[in-house]
Amino acid sequence: MVAEILVGTCNWADHTDFYPLELERGRRQREKLSYYARYFPMVEIDTSFYGTPRPAVVDGWVARTPERFLFNIKAFRSLTRHEREAGQPRRPTDDEVRDFLAALVPLRQSGKLGAVHYQFPPWFTSTPAARDVLLETRERHPDDIVAIEFRHRSWFDNDAWPATEDLLRELDCVYVGVDAPQLGSGTAPPILAITSEKLCIARFHGRNRRTWYRPSGPNSADRFDYLYSAAELSEWVPSIREAARRGTTVYVLLNNNRSNYAVVNAFDFGALLDVALPRPPQPIVDRLVARDAAVPAWVAKGAAPPPWETSPTPDAAQGTLDLST
Repeated sequence: MVAEILVGTCNWADHTDFYPLELERGRRQREKLSYYARYFPMVEIDTSFYGTPRPAVVDGWVARTPERFLFNIKAFRSLTRHEREAGQPRRPTDDEVRDFLAALVPLRQSGKLGAVHYQFPPWFTSTPAARDVLLETRERHPDDIVAIEFRHRSWFDNDAWPATEDLLRELDCVYVGVDAPQLGSGTAPPILAITSEKLCIARFHGRNRRTWYRPSGPNSADRFDYLYSAAELSEWVPSIREAARRGTTVYVLLNNNRSNYAVVNAFDFGALLDVALPRPPQPIVDRLVARDAAVPAWVAKGAAPPPWETSPTPDAAQGTLDLST
């Protein structure tokens, strides 16, 4: 049986020219997630890479999304060896591990946890020590779906890929296939592979070669400043369809978070993959017209999104509002 394909973006807060103006300032920014969830069935939490959210904040995200909505969540940066001491990657502290695992509890208990996403840095090369880190990662999440994204060519080049693929299969970890600028050693080739029967992920960073190695932060719009054409995205359609045909659920996630580019390209994928998404709002249609000089035929075929229930009163259970996410 053909499996499900879910399309979404890598965060929800950064999309300008998507949300109604009244959600762009003040306390109503928290309503962006419920507005986003009218159009897409899942999202990746990326702010957790920079700072682990408190469980109460995650509870608020769960409450503001539909019953079947799913969240992928990025591991905190020390867990992926992005943090350094004396120039060397450091292990996460016990407190950092505890806090991150606590943040997963509301997602897991609500049934809204998709995958726990470990994006390893360009200096995480294919070595015995790195493979031990992968084993440690798997053991940290015995009952979760763990997704692995590499950023160094040593996992792929010089006939290394078959061994990498076998390792991920042995660990039952999901390989994250990425579309990114093919530039230097700090990028992965465009491969989509099924290394776990549970899930397959394709993640799109854009193809901006000029900014790929620019340091990123919570606002990484410059690095991912790239609007794909529908033709570029269609290069991935056969492999995504094949994974679904083989019975593996596929997540398609857009990380080109400049302006509304990720949202536009998520709608593109909905059309290319015959995934039923609601009709996009007018700012997205305007961007499509600016790119293609015409309104794509699929826009008119989309159904209206479900009603949007606003909640301008702060959620008392949320405590201090996290307006950025």
